[in-house]
Amino acid sequence: MSFQESPRPSDEEEAFYIQCRAAYLAVFRSSLTNIASKQQLCRALQQAGRNPTYATLNKYWTPRTSKLNFDDFCEILKNEKKTEETELMRAFKRMDVNSDGYISHSELEKALTTRGEKMTTEEVNAIFALADINKDGKLDYAEFCRLLVSTVEQCQMAALERLEANAKLKRQNFGSQSYSPPKSSVSSASSATAAAAQAAVTLPQPPETPRAESDMTLKKDSRSSSRPSSARSRRSSLSNSITMTSSSIKASKIPEPSGLQEWLHSYTRGCFFLEDDGSIGSLQYQLHIPQTTNVYLTIQPLSLSHGPDKPSSWMTVDTALFVMSAGETKEDSTFVCFTESKDKEKYVWKGELHAGTYYLLPFTSGCKLKKRSKKSLSNKPVELVYRTDTGELDLTRELREVLSDIFEVIDLDGNGLLSLEEYNFFELRTSGEKCDKDAWAVCKENFDMRKNQLTRQGFMELNLMEATEKDGDPADLWVTLEAMGYNRMLELVEACPFQIDVHCEGTQPSVQPLSMDSGPKLLNQAVQKSITARTGAKALRGQDNVFVYTYRGEHRISSLIANKTNQKVTVHVNNEQSRNCCSSRGMSVFAVEVPGRTKMVCQHVLPINERQDWTYNCVETILPCT
Repeated sequence: MSFQESPRPSDEEEAFYIQCRAAYLAVFRSSLTNIASKQQLCRALQQAGRNPTYATLNKYWTPRTSKLNFDDFCEILKNEKKTEETELMRAFKRMDVNSDGYISHSELEKALTTRGEKMTTEEVNAIFALADINKDGKLDYAEFCRLLVSTVEQCQMAALERLEANAKLKRQNFGSQSYSPPKSSVSSASSATAAAAQAAVTLPQPPETPRAESDMTLKKDSRSSSRPSSARSRRSSLSNSITMTSSSIKASKIPEPSGLQEWLHSYTRGCFFLEDDGSIGSLQYQLHIPQTTNVYLTIQPLSLSHGPDKPSSWMTVDTALFVMSAGETKEDSTFVCFTESKDKEKYVWKGELHAGTYYLLPFTSGCKLKKRSKKSLSNKPVELVYRTDTGELDLTRELREVLSDIFEVIDLDGNGLLSLEEYNFFELRTSGEKCDKDAWAVCKENFDMRKNQLTRQGFMELNLMEATEKDGDPADLWVTLEAMGYNRMLELVEACPFQIDVHCEGTQPSVQPLSMDSGPKLLNQAVQKSITARTGAKALRGQDNVFVYTYRGEHRISSLIANKTNQKVTVHVNNEQSRNCCSSRGMSVFAVEVPGRTKMVCQHVLPINERQDWTYNCVETILPCT
């Protein structure tokens, strides 16, 4: 999301987002709080008038999900429509064996405890106790459906009323949306009754969980604007304004060393993947330098283009490579350098490295590689398999092209073959399991291999076998493709392949892939050090122990907040005055919660259009403690 002004939403869109906010704030104290569990997701959806089944919850909260934010919640509500009264009636009529408009307790219990998502007897009794209005042992399901739909509507109105009544919540920011409260005529008493009724009838539901500890509540004198009205807020603010010119970008290129073609060279490939929680992960690497030498180090997106009509959309994603010296333990590693300069899509570092072992940590800011709206995926999915004239299953041309691209990405050493180690990086990514040597021997018997490594043809045969075993059902193929960053149109939208090249003047470097548990921690440590080592700290006015570091690179601006107090602080960040900029946070106004005695990267900022000047204008403000 850019910082440039966006068009005003329609009345329908604004009403939808108001309902989203009301439901979210009925569960959390702040829209900045993430949904941290399936139970919290269930509660928020119920507050929005949905009746989520376990299948629905599992669709959005997968084993790889660790959190969802407010924007994710809005997308879910767009996809999950409210249950209509006619749908409920159809479901009950299937249970009404006498077609008299009533269901007995025994009929209801049999249906709800033996079919679909099975309920307990206690849950069935709770529903029947509420729905048996006449207390005659029969359920008038038409009346029950009306009660349920009415309860859902009243619960939503209650949430809207709470939002309007709570002045603190009205002043909070929701991404880049501003809030104008709706009018409501529902009394608080009837709202409370409706909410209680919905809790009773919306079954099954996971047990309720307490509010997240990280929930943030603003004081009455706090503001979401970049111009807080209180003198106290102004004293706790810090404003940074940096103008970057397009000409400075062009003038900062590091020339290739003369005679580079004579230097010794090693390279490897990899890929950035967008995870379900919005974080970005990749393999990391170990570099060994036998003797002290001059080094020319580069990283760049890897083009997989099949022609001028199919450009690689990820080629504009920013990349960087951070270098850490490897100590006896990962905790002993120290920051050395990173690829700070740029030449077209290539990010470059040139200098001397001493003999030894180093960690190479790939990085992308998240400004250009981020989650996309599902609205663009309304087209019919691409076919993956088909039957030939002889009735045999085969992979479609479109799928073969994509599988060939995946082969290029996981062929880390670029030798045209997949070793067991390379294949296992792929397996861990797509299935979470590894292929052992015995299974690899079976592959050797059934698929094309050379030198105990899988060929491109063998990789195709393996995927065809999986489709054949499922009798053409593409479900497992889609799991693989989506894990590798592809959408249902076979577009690579949530991943960015890259290539790392290491040139050494007088010695042969070696690069090996690693899968380190401390990867994100080590990379975060390197990024923080790169910021604090290149810029001075500025204290927030009135806060002697809260500092902001703002790194101004040739192509990226990054900020870091250092909290040297013993208490957590919440910093409100406003980028609304920035121009031609995009932030890794995906929004122009947000808040960052920094625990005591810690540092935290606040944001990375890049130009939207590198050919134009860009202005970074950021105001950081401490929010009062509750």
